[in-house]
Amino acid sequence: MEWLFGAVGFGVGVLLAAAGGLLLRRRGSESGGRQLNTAREQARSILTSAESEAEAKAVAYREREDIKLEERRRESRAMEDRLTQRESTLEQRAANLTHREEAAMLREQEIENARANIHSLEVQARERLERMAGVDAKAAKAQLLAGVEDEARREAMVLVRDVETKAKEEGDRRAGWIIASAVQRLASSVVSDVTTSSVMLPSDEMKGRIIGKDGRNIRAFESLTGVNLVVDDTPEAVTLSSFDPVRREVARLMLEQLIADGRIHPASIEEAHAKAKAEVDQAVRDAGEWALVDVRLGRMNTELVSLLGQLKYRTSYGQNVLTHLVETAHIAGMLAAELGVDESEARRAGFLHDIGKSVSHLLGGSHALVGAEIARRFGEEPAIVHAIEAHHNEVEPRTLLAVITQAADALSASRPGARREQLEAYVRRLHDLEQIAMSFPGVERVFAMQAGRQLRVVVDPGLIDDLGAADLARQIARRIESEVSYPGQIQVMVVRELRSTDYAR
Repeated sequence: MEWLFGAVGFGVGVLLAAAGGLLLRRRGSESGGRQLNTAREQARSILTSAESEAEAKAVAYREREDIKLEERRRESRAMEDRLTQRESTLEQRAANLTHREEAAMLREQEIENARANIHSLEVQARERLERMAGVDAKAAKAQLLAGVEDEARREAMVLVRDVETKAKEEGDRRAGWIIASAVQRLASSVVSDVTTSSVMLPSDEMKGRIIGKDGRNIRAFESLTGVNLVVDDTPEAVTLSSFDPVRREVARLMLEQLIADGRIHPASIEEAHAKAKAEVDQAVRDAGEWALVDVRLGRMNTELVSLLGQLKYRTSYGQNVLTHLVETAHIAGMLAAELGVDESEARRAGFLHDIGKSVSHLLGGSHALVGAEIARRFGEEPAIVHAIEAHHNEVEPRTLLAVITQAADALSASRPGARREQLEAYVRRLHDLEQIAMSFPGVERVFAMQAGRQLRVVVDPGLIDDLGAADLARQIARRIESEVSYPGQIQVMVVRELRSTDYAR
Protein backbone atom coordinates (compact mmCIF):
# COMPACT_ATOMS: atom_id res chain seq x y z
CA MET A 1 0.00 0.00 0.00
CA GLU A 2 2.75 2.51 0.82
CA TRP A 3 4.33 2.22 -2.59
CA LEU A 4 0.95 2.97 -4.13
CA PHE A 5 0.49 6.24 -2.19
CA GLY A 6 4.10 7.17 -2.95
CA ALA A 7 3.47 6.77 -6.63
CA VAL A 8 0.36 8.91 -6.45
CA GLY A 9 2.20 11.68 -4.56
CA PHE A 10 5.05 11.60 -7.00
CA GLY A 11 2.61 12.03 -9.87
CA VAL A 12 0.90 14.93 -8.16
CA GLY A 13 4.26 16.61 -7.54
CA VAL A 14 5.19 16.24 -11.16
CA LEU A 15 1.94 17.87 -12.24
CA LEU A 16 2.38 20.74 -9.80
CA ALA A 17 5.91 21.31 -10.99
CA ALA A 18 4.77 21.35 -14.56
CA ALA A 19 2.02 23.80 -13.69
CA GLY A 20 4.49 26.04 -11.79
CA GLY A 21 6.89 26.10 -14.76
CA LEU A 22 4.13 26.98 -17.06
CA LEU A 23 3.06 29.73 -14.70
CA LEU A 24 6.52 31.26 -14.64
CA ARG A 25 6.89 31.19 -18.39
CA ARG A 26 3.64 32.85 -18.93
CA ARG A 27 3.64 35.22 -15.97
CA GLY A 28 3.97 38.20 -18.13
CA SER A 29 1.02 37.56 -20.21
CA GLU A 30 -2.53 38.39 -19.33
CA SER A 31 -3.83 35.02 -20.08
CA GLY A 32 -1.37 33.31 -17.74
CA GLY A 33 -3.71 33.54 -14.79
CA ARG A 34 -6.53 31.88 -16.48
CA GLN A 35 -4.35 29.09 -17.79
CA LEU A 36 -2.84 28.61 -14.36
CA ASN A 37 -6.25 28.20 -12.87
CA THR A 38 -7.20 25.77 -15.55
CA ALA A 39 -4.03 23.79 -14.92
CA ARG A 40 -4.69 23.74 -11.24
CA GLU A 41 -8.18 22.49 -11.79
CA GLN A 42 -6.88 19.79 -14.08
CA ALA A 43 -4.23 18.83 -11.57
CA ARG A 44 -6.77 18.65 -8.78
CA SER A 45 -9.04 16.56 -10.99
CA ILE A 46 -6.16 14.22 -11.88
CA LEU A 47 -5.14 14.01 -8.23
CA THR A 48 -8.67 13.27 -7.13
CA SER A 49 -9.03 10.62 -9.83
CA ALA A 50 -5.70 9.08 -8.91
CA GLU A 51 -6.57 9.03 -5.24
CA SER A 52 -9.93 7.39 -6.00
CA GLU A 53 -8.29 4.81 -8.21
CA ALA A 54 -5.55 4.18 -5.66
CA GLU A 55 -8.12 3.79 -2.92
CA ALA A 56 -10.11 1.33 -4.97
CA LYS A 57 -6.99 -0.69 -5.77
CA ALA A 58 -5.96 -0.61 -2.13
CA VAL A 59 -9.36 -1.94 -1.06
CA ALA A 60 -9.19 -4.73 -3.64
CA TYR A 61 -5.68 -5.59 -2.61
CA ARG A 62 -6.68 -5.74 1.06
CA GLU A 63 -9.58 -8.03 0.22
CA ARG A 64 -7.31 -10.40 -1.74
CA GLU A 65 -4.75 -10.42 1.03
CA ASP A 66 -7.44 -11.18 3.59
CA ILE A 67 -8.66 -14.13 1.49
CA LYS A 68 -5.12 -15.51 1.12
CA LEU A 69 -4.49 -15.09 4.81
CA GLU A 70 -7.68 -16.95 5.63
CA GLU A 71 -6.69 -19.81 3.30
CA ARG A 72 -3.27 -20.01 4.91
CA ARG A 73 -4.87 -20.13 8.32
CA ARG A 74 -7.13 -23.01 7.25
CA GLU A 75 -4.16 -24.92 5.80
CA SER A 76 -2.20 -24.34 8.97
CA ARG A 77 -5.06 -25.62 11.11
CA ALA A 78 -5.39 -28.74 8.88
CA MET A 79 -1.66 -29.41 9.09
CA GLU A 80 -1.78 -29.02 12.85
CA ASP A 81 -4.63 -31.54 12.98
CA ARG A 82 -2.64 -34.06 10.90
CA LEU A 83 0.45 -33.59 13.02
CA THR A 84 -1.62 -34.10 16.13
CA GLN A 85 -3.08 -37.32 14.71
CA ARG A 86 0.35 -38.64 13.73
CA GLU A 87 1.72 -37.79 17.12
CA SER A 88 -1.04 -39.75 18.78
CA THR A 89 -0.38 -42.71 16.44
CA LEU A 90 3.33 -42.64 17.22
CA GLU A 91 2.58 -42.52 20.89
CA GLN A 92 0.33 -45.58 20.53
CA ARG A 93 3.02 -47.48 18.63
CA ALA A 94 5.61 -46.53 21.20
CA ALA A 95 3.33 -47.86 23.89
CA ASN A 96 2.86 -51.14 21.98
CA LEU A 97 6.62 -51.52 21.46
CA THR A 98 7.23 -50.90 25.10
CA HIS A 99 4.70 -53.59 25.98
CA ARG A 100 6.29 -56.08 23.58
CA GLU A 101 9.77 -55.30 24.86
CA GLU A 102 8.60 -55.94 28.40
CA ALA A 103 7.03 -59.28 27.29
CA ALA A 104 10.22 -60.26 25.46
CA MET A 105 12.37 -59.43 28.44
CA LEU A 106 10.05 -61.49 30.63
CA ARG A 107 10.24 -64.45 28.18
CA GLU A 108 14.02 -64.17 28.00
CA GLN A 109 14.20 -64.19 31.75
CA GLU A 110 12.04 -67.33 31.85
CA ILE A 111 14.33 -69.03 29.25
CA GLU A 112 17.42 -68.08 31.25
CA ASN A 113 15.83 -69.52 34.38
CA ALA A 114 14.95 -72.75 32.50
CA ARG A 115 18.52 -73.03 31.17
CA ALA A 116 19.87 -72.53 34.64
CA ASN A 117 17.56 -75.25 35.94
CA ILE A 118 18.57 -77.64 33.12
CA HIS A 119 22.24 -76.96 33.77
CA SER A 120 21.70 -77.57 37.45
CA LEU A 121 19.93 -80.86 36.68
CA GLU A 122 22.72 -81.90 34.31
CA VAL A 123 25.32 -81.18 36.94
CA GLN A 124 23.34 -83.16 39.51
CA ALA A 125 22.83 -86.07 37.09
CA ARG A 126 26.54 -86.08 36.17
CA GLU A 127 27.47 -86.06 39.83
CA ARG A 128 25.12 -88.96 40.55
CA LEU A 129 26.51 -90.91 37.56
CA GLU A 130 30.06 -90.24 38.72
CA ARG A 131 29.19 -91.44 42.24
CA MET A 132 27.47 -94.55 40.86
CA ALA A 133 30.30 -95.34 38.40
CA GLY A 134 33.07 -94.48 40.79
CA VAL A 135 34.87 -92.36 38.18
CA ASP A 136 34.70 -88.68 37.30
CA ALA A 137 33.62 -87.26 33.94
CA LYS A 138 37.12 -86.34 32.73
CA ALA A 139 38.47 -89.83 33.36
CA ALA A 140 35.46 -91.42 31.69
CA LYS A 141 35.85 -89.11 28.69
CA ALA A 142 39.53 -89.93 28.38
CA GLN A 143 38.78 -93.65 28.67
CA LEU A 144 36.04 -93.42 26.01
CA LEU A 145 38.27 -91.50 23.63
CA ALA A 146 41.05 -94.03 24.10
CA GLY A 147 38.65 -96.89 23.38
CA VAL A 148 37.26 -95.17 20.28
CA GLU A 149 40.78 -94.45 19.07
CA ASP A 150 41.83 -98.09 19.49
CA GLU A 151 38.70 -99.34 17.77
CA ALA A 152 39.17 -96.90 14.89
CA ARG A 153 42.78 -97.97 14.53
CA ARG A 154 41.78 -101.66 14.44
CA GLU A 155 39.05 -101.01 11.89
CA ALA A 156 41.48 -99.04 9.74
CA MET A 157 43.99 -101.89 9.89
CA VAL A 158 41.29 -104.42 9.03
CA LEU A 159 40.12 -102.22 6.17
CA VAL A 160 43.63 -101.90 4.80
CA ARG A 161 44.13 -105.64 5.06
CA ASP A 162 40.80 -106.33 3.35
CA VAL A 163 41.63 -103.91 0.55
CA GLU A 164 45.00 -105.55 0.01
CA THR A 165 43.47 -109.01 0.15
CA LYS A 166 40.70 -108.03 -2.21
CA ALA A 167 43.17 -106.53 -4.66
CA LYS A 168 45.22 -109.74 -4.60
CA GLU A 169 42.09 -111.87 -4.95
CA GLU A 170 40.85 -109.74 -7.83
CA GLY A 171 44.20 -110.11 -9.57
CA ASP A 172 44.19 -113.87 -9.02
CA ARG A 173 40.57 -114.12 -10.12
CA ARG A 174 41.15 -112.20 -13.34
CA ALA A 175 44.28 -114.15 -14.11
CA GLY A 176 42.43 -117.40 -13.48
CA TRP A 177 39.52 -116.27 -15.64
CA ILE A 178 41.82 -115.38 -18.52
CA ILE A 179 43.64 -118.72 -18.29
CA ALA A 180 40.41 -120.70 -17.93
CA SER A 181 38.82 -118.88 -20.88
CA ALA A 182 41.86 -119.55 -23.06
CA VAL A 183 42.00 -123.20 -22.05
CA GLN A 184 38.29 -123.66 -22.67
CA ARG A 185 38.53 -122.09 -26.13
CA LEU A 186 41.67 -123.93 -27.21
CA ALA A 187 41.85 -127.22 -25.35
CA SER A 188 40.47 -129.38 -22.61
CA SER A 189 41.80 -129.81 -19.11
CA VAL A 190 44.28 -132.49 -20.30
CA VAL A 191 46.03 -130.45 -22.99
CA SER A 192 48.34 -133.13 -24.37
CA ASP A 193 45.38 -135.43 -25.17
CA VAL A 194 43.51 -133.03 -27.40
CA THR A 195 46.15 -130.74 -28.88
CA THR A 196 48.47 -133.38 -30.30
CA SER A 197 48.09 -136.34 -32.60
CA SER A 198 50.58 -139.15 -33.06
CA VAL A 199 51.21 -140.77 -36.47
CA MET A 200 52.91 -144.14 -36.55
CA LEU A 201 55.75 -144.70 -39.04
CA PRO A 202 56.74 -147.97 -40.68
CA SER A 203 60.36 -147.35 -39.65
CA ASP A 204 62.61 -144.66 -38.23
CA GLU A 205 64.07 -144.20 -41.71
CA MET A 206 60.82 -142.46 -42.67
CA LYS A 207 61.67 -139.57 -40.28
CA GLY A 208 64.56 -138.50 -42.51
CA ARG A 209 62.36 -138.57 -45.60
CA ILE A 210 59.72 -136.50 -43.76
CA ILE A 211 62.32 -133.91 -42.80
CA GLY A 212 63.80 -133.79 -46.29
CA LYS A 213 66.99 -132.24 -47.51
CA ASP A 214 67.90 -129.29 -45.29
CA GLY A 215 64.41 -129.57 -43.73
CA ARG A 216 62.57 -128.45 -46.86
CA ASN A 217 59.85 -131.10 -46.56
CA ILE A 218 59.00 -130.29 -42.95
CA ARG A 219 59.02 -126.57 -43.72
CA ALA A 220 56.64 -127.07 -46.64
CA PHE A 221 54.43 -129.31 -44.49
CA GLU A 222 54.18 -126.76 -41.64
CA SER A 223 53.67 -123.79 -43.96
CA LEU A 224 50.74 -125.50 -45.70
CA THR A 225 48.99 -126.95 -42.67
CA GLY A 226 49.85 -124.49 -39.89
CA VAL A 227 50.61 -127.49 -37.68
CA ASN A 228 53.86 -128.16 -35.85
CA LEU A 229 55.46 -131.44 -36.92
CA VAL A 230 57.56 -132.72 -34.03
CA VAL A 231 60.16 -135.33 -34.93
CA ASP A 232 61.78 -136.49 -31.69
CA ASP A 233 63.32 -139.62 -30.24
CA THR A 234 60.01 -141.45 -30.03
CA PRO A 235 60.56 -144.67 -31.99
CA GLU A 236 58.58 -145.07 -35.20
CA ALA A 237 56.26 -142.10 -34.49
CA VAL A 238 56.00 -138.37 -35.08
CA THR A 239 53.74 -135.87 -33.32
CA LEU A 240 51.44 -133.26 -34.79
CA SER A 241 50.73 -130.30 -32.47
CA SER A 242 48.12 -127.59 -32.99
CA PHE A 243 45.34 -125.93 -31.04
CA ASP A 244 43.14 -125.97 -34.16
CA PRO A 245 41.60 -129.47 -34.25
CA VAL A 246 40.51 -129.19 -37.90
CA ARG A 247 43.99 -128.22 -39.11
CA ARG A 248 45.47 -130.98 -36.99
CA GLU A 249 43.11 -133.54 -38.55
CA VAL A 250 44.01 -132.33 -42.06
CA ALA A 251 47.70 -132.67 -41.22
CA ARG A 252 47.18 -136.18 -39.83
CA LEU A 253 45.37 -137.46 -42.93
CA MET A 254 47.89 -135.69 -45.16
CA LEU A 255 50.87 -137.29 -43.39
CA GLU A 256 49.27 -140.74 -43.49
CA GLN A 257 48.73 -140.40 -47.24
CA LEU A 258 52.36 -139.32 -47.77
CA ILE A 259 53.67 -142.21 -45.71
CA ALA A 260 51.47 -144.68 -47.60
CA ASP A 261 52.60 -143.26 -50.96
CA GLY A 262 56.27 -143.11 -49.98
CA ARG A 263 57.02 -140.12 -52.20
CA ILE A 264 57.61 -137.10 -49.96
CA HIS A 265 58.63 -133.80 -51.54
CA PRO A 266 57.06 -130.29 -51.70
CA ALA A 267 54.92 -131.08 -54.77
CA SER A 268 53.51 -134.29 -53.29
CA ILE A 269 52.95 -132.46 -49.98
CA GLU A 270 50.80 -129.86 -51.74
CA GLU A 271 48.82 -132.57 -53.55
CA ALA A 272 48.28 -134.55 -50.37
CA HIS A 273 47.21 -131.37 -48.53
CA ALA A 274 44.52 -130.62 -51.12
CA LYS A 275 43.16 -134.18 -50.92
CA ALA A 276 43.21 -134.24 -47.09
CA LYS A 277 41.54 -130.85 -46.83
CA ALA A 278 38.78 -131.91 -49.21
CA GLU A 279 38.30 -135.11 -47.21
CA VAL A 280 38.12 -133.25 -43.89
CA ASP A 281 35.73 -130.66 -45.32
CA GLN A 282 33.44 -133.46 -46.48
CA ALA A 283 33.70 -135.13 -43.07
CA VAL A 284 32.84 -131.83 -41.38
CA ARG A 285 29.76 -131.36 -43.57
CA ASP A 286 28.68 -134.94 -43.01
CA ALA A 287 29.07 -134.58 -39.23
CA GLY A 288 26.99 -131.39 -39.22
CA GLU A 289 24.25 -132.91 -41.39
CA TRP A 290 24.06 -136.12 -39.35
CA ALA A 291 23.82 -134.03 -36.14
CA LEU A 292 21.05 -131.95 -37.74
CA VAL A 293 19.15 -135.12 -38.60
CA ASP A 294 19.71 -136.48 -35.09
CA VAL A 295 18.05 -133.47 -33.42
CA ARG A 296 15.18 -133.49 -35.97
CA LEU A 297 15.56 -129.93 -37.20
CA GLY A 298 14.59 -128.49 -40.57
CA ARG A 299 16.72 -126.63 -43.05
CA MET A 300 19.72 -124.64 -41.87
CA ASN A 301 22.28 -122.46 -43.60
CA THR A 302 25.08 -124.60 -45.06
CA GLU A 303 27.72 -122.38 -43.47
CA LEU A 304 26.19 -123.01 -40.06
CA VAL A 305 26.12 -126.74 -40.74
CA SER A 306 29.81 -126.62 -41.66
CA LEU A 307 30.69 -124.69 -38.49
CA LEU A 308 28.74 -127.24 -36.44
CA GLY A 309 30.59 -130.09 -38.11
CA GLN A 310 33.94 -128.55 -37.10
CA LEU A 311 32.92 -129.02 -33.47
CA LYS A 312 33.32 -132.76 -34.04
CA TYR A 313 37.03 -132.15 -33.42
CA ARG A 314 36.55 -129.79 -30.46
CA THR A 315 36.32 -130.84 -26.80
CA SER A 316 35.51 -128.91 -23.62
CA TYR A 317 36.74 -130.43 -20.36
CA GLY A 318 37.04 -133.74 -22.20
CA GLN A 319 33.45 -133.61 -23.54
CA ASN A 320 33.01 -133.58 -27.32
CA VAL A 321 31.31 -130.27 -28.19
CA LEU A 322 29.21 -131.59 -31.08
CA THR A 323 27.96 -134.43 -28.90
CA HIS A 324 27.24 -131.88 -26.18
CA LEU A 325 25.18 -129.79 -28.64
CA VAL A 326 23.11 -132.78 -29.72
CA GLU A 327 22.51 -133.76 -26.11
CA THR A 328 21.61 -130.18 -25.14
CA ALA A 329 19.14 -129.97 -28.03
CA HIS A 330 17.35 -133.14 -26.88
CA ILE A 331 17.22 -131.93 -23.25
CA ALA A 332 15.92 -128.50 -24.33
CA GLY A 333 13.22 -130.14 -26.43
CA MET A 334 12.06 -132.23 -23.47
CA LEU A 335 12.02 -129.23 -21.15
CA ALA A 336 10.06 -127.21 -23.71
CA ALA A 337 7.54 -130.02 -24.11
CA GLU A 338 7.00 -130.12 -20.34
CA LEU A 339 6.59 -126.32 -20.16
CA GLY A 340 4.38 -125.95 -23.20
CA VAL A 341 6.93 -124.05 -25.30
CA ASP A 342 7.72 -124.60 -28.98
CA GLU A 343 9.79 -127.79 -28.87
CA SER A 344 11.42 -127.29 -32.29
CA GLU A 345 12.54 -123.77 -31.41
CA ALA A 346 14.01 -124.97 -28.10
CA ARG A 347 15.94 -127.78 -29.83
CA ARG A 348 17.30 -125.29 -32.36
CA ALA A 349 18.49 -122.89 -29.64
CA GLY A 350 20.12 -125.72 -27.69
CA PHE A 351 21.75 -127.09 -30.83
CA LEU A 352 23.28 -123.72 -31.78
CA HIS A 353 24.15 -122.36 -28.33
CA ASP A 354 27.88 -123.26 -28.57
CA ILE A 355 28.33 -122.50 -32.28
CA GLY A 356 30.78 -119.77 -31.31
CA LYS A 357 33.31 -122.36 -30.11
CA SER A 358 34.02 -123.27 -33.73
CA VAL A 359 35.71 -119.88 -34.30
CA SER A 360 36.29 -118.42 -30.81
CA HIS A 361 39.89 -119.67 -30.85
CA LEU A 362 40.42 -117.53 -33.94
CA LEU A 363 38.43 -114.42 -32.98
CA GLY A 364 38.79 -114.40 -29.21
CA GLY A 365 36.17 -113.18 -26.78
CA SER A 366 33.21 -115.00 -25.25
CA HIS A 367 31.97 -117.87 -27.39
CA ALA A 368 28.36 -116.99 -26.43
CA LEU A 369 28.59 -113.49 -27.92
CA VAL A 370 30.58 -114.73 -30.92
CA GLY A 371 28.00 -117.46 -31.55
CA ALA A 372 25.12 -114.97 -31.27
CA GLU A 373 26.75 -112.75 -33.88
CA ILE A 374 27.23 -115.74 -36.22
CA ALA A 375 23.61 -116.82 -35.83
CA ARG A 376 22.41 -113.26 -36.41
CA ARG A 377 24.54 -112.96 -39.54
CA PHE A 378 23.10 -116.17 -41.01
CA GLY A 379 19.48 -115.13 -40.47
CA GLU A 380 18.45 -116.96 -37.31
CA GLU A 381 15.42 -115.68 -35.38
CA PRO A 382 16.03 -112.98 -32.71
CA ALA A 383 14.75 -115.34 -30.00
CA ILE A 384 17.38 -117.94 -31.00
CA VAL A 385 20.12 -115.28 -31.08
CA HIS A 386 19.15 -114.05 -27.62
CA ALA A 387 19.16 -117.59 -26.19
CA ILE A 388 22.69 -118.11 -27.55
CA GLU A 389 24.12 -114.85 -26.16
CA ALA A 390 22.44 -115.29 -22.77
CA HIS A 391 23.30 -118.93 -22.00
CA HIS A 392 26.35 -117.89 -19.90
CA ASN A 393 24.77 -114.67 -18.51
CA GLU A 394 26.90 -112.29 -20.57
CA VAL A 395 23.45 -110.91 -21.40
CA GLU A 396 20.57 -111.05 -18.94
CA PRO A 397 18.06 -113.75 -20.05
CA ARG A 398 14.76 -112.11 -21.03
CA THR A 399 12.79 -115.02 -22.49
CA LEU A 400 11.71 -118.48 -21.36
CA LEU A 401 13.58 -119.94 -24.33
CA ALA A 402 16.86 -118.45 -23.07
CA VAL A 403 16.27 -119.92 -19.60
CA ILE A 404 15.49 -123.36 -21.10
CA THR A 405 18.72 -123.20 -23.11
CA GLN A 406 20.69 -122.34 -19.97
CA ALA A 407 19.13 -125.21 -18.05
CA ALA A 408 19.71 -127.73 -20.85
CA ASP A 409 23.34 -126.64 -21.23
CA ALA A 410 23.93 -127.00 -17.48
CA LEU A 411 22.29 -130.43 -17.40
CA SER A 412 24.34 -131.74 -20.30
CA ALA A 413 27.62 -130.39 -18.92
CA SER A 414 27.09 -131.29 -15.26
CA ARG A 415 25.56 -134.74 -15.52
CA PRO A 416 27.74 -137.51 -14.05
CA GLY A 417 30.26 -138.78 -16.60
CA ALA A 418 29.81 -135.92 -19.04
CA ARG A 419 32.98 -134.12 -18.03
CA ARG A 420 36.10 -135.00 -16.10
CA GLU A 421 34.85 -134.53 -12.56
CA GLN A 422 33.85 -137.27 -10.18
CA LEU A 423 30.25 -137.15 -8.98
CA GLU A 424 31.16 -137.88 -5.37
CA ALA A 425 33.62 -134.97 -5.19
CA TYR A 426 31.10 -132.68 -6.82
CA VAL A 427 28.29 -133.55 -4.39
CA ARG A 428 30.63 -133.38 -1.39
CA ARG A 429 31.87 -129.94 -2.34
CA LEU A 430 28.33 -128.56 -2.66
CA HIS A 431 27.38 -130.09 0.69
CA ASP A 432 30.42 -128.56 2.38
CA LEU A 433 29.62 -125.14 0.96
CA GLU A 434 26.07 -125.22 2.32
CA GLN A 435 27.15 -126.48 5.73
CA ILE A 436 29.76 -123.73 6.09
CA ALA A 437 27.18 -121.03 5.38
CA MET A 438 24.57 -122.60 7.69
CA SER A 439 27.04 -122.55 10.61
CA PHE A 440 26.81 -118.75 10.87
CA PRO A 441 24.14 -117.21 13.16
CA GLY A 442 21.19 -115.52 11.49
CA VAL A 443 21.29 -117.73 8.36
CA GLU A 444 17.92 -119.25 7.46
CA ARG A 445 18.54 -121.05 4.14
CA VAL A 446 21.51 -121.75 1.86
CA PHE A 447 21.47 -122.75 -1.81
CA ALA A 448 24.53 -123.85 -3.79
CA MET A 449 23.77 -122.82 -7.38
CA GLN A 450 25.38 -122.81 -10.83
CA ALA A 451 27.24 -126.06 -10.20
CA GLY A 452 28.74 -124.69 -6.99
CA ARG A 453 29.96 -121.44 -8.53
CA GLN A 454 27.44 -119.36 -6.54
CA LEU A 455 26.35 -119.66 -2.92
CA ARG A 456 23.07 -117.88 -2.17
CA VAL A 457 22.52 -117.26 1.57
CA VAL A 458 19.11 -116.12 2.90
CA VAL A 459 19.32 -114.42 6.31
CA ASP A 460 16.85 -113.28 8.98
CA PRO A 461 16.38 -109.50 8.49
CA GLY A 462 15.56 -109.05 12.16
CA LEU A 463 18.96 -110.35 13.26
CA ILE A 464 21.22 -109.07 10.48
CA ASP A 465 21.13 -105.54 9.05
CA ASP A 466 22.57 -104.32 5.73
CA LEU A 467 26.07 -103.78 7.13
CA GLY A 468 25.92 -107.14 8.84
CA ALA A 469 24.94 -108.79 5.56
CA ALA A 470 28.04 -107.43 3.83
CA ASP A 471 30.22 -108.57 6.76
CA LEU A 472 28.58 -112.02 6.71
CA ALA A 473 29.33 -112.43 2.99
CA ARG A 474 32.95 -111.56 3.65
CA GLN A 475 33.21 -114.01 6.58
CA ILE A 476 31.65 -116.87 4.60
CA ALA A 477 34.00 -116.21 1.67
CA ARG A 478 37.05 -116.27 3.96
CA ARG A 479 35.83 -119.49 5.59
CA ILE A 480 35.35 -121.16 2.20
CA GLU A 481 38.83 -120.08 1.11
CA SER A 482 40.39 -121.69 4.17
CA GLU A 483 38.37 -124.94 4.26
CA VAL A 484 37.27 -125.90 0.73
CA SER A 485 39.30 -126.74 -2.38
CA TYR A 486 37.62 -125.65 -5.61
CA PRO A 487 38.51 -124.52 -9.15
CA GLY A 488 37.95 -120.93 -10.22
CA GLN A 489 35.93 -118.75 -7.85
CA ILE A 490 32.73 -118.98 -5.81
CA GLN A 491 30.36 -116.02 -5.54
CA VAL A 492 28.80 -115.60 -2.08
CA MET A 493 25.50 -113.70 -2.28
CA VAL A 494 23.72 -112.76 0.99
CA VAL A 495 20.01 -112.03 0.50
CA ARG A 496 18.24 -109.94 3.17
CA GLU A 497 14.56 -109.20 2.64
CA LEU A 498 12.25 -107.45 5.12
CA ARG A 499 8.51 -107.71 4.52
CA SER A 500 5.93 -105.75 6.54
CA THR A 501 2.25 -106.72 6.32
CA ASP A 502 -0.88 -105.03 7.64
CA TYR A 503 -4.60 -105.31 6.93
CA ALA A 504 -7.19 -102.59 6.30
CA ARG A 505 -10.45 -103.46 7.99
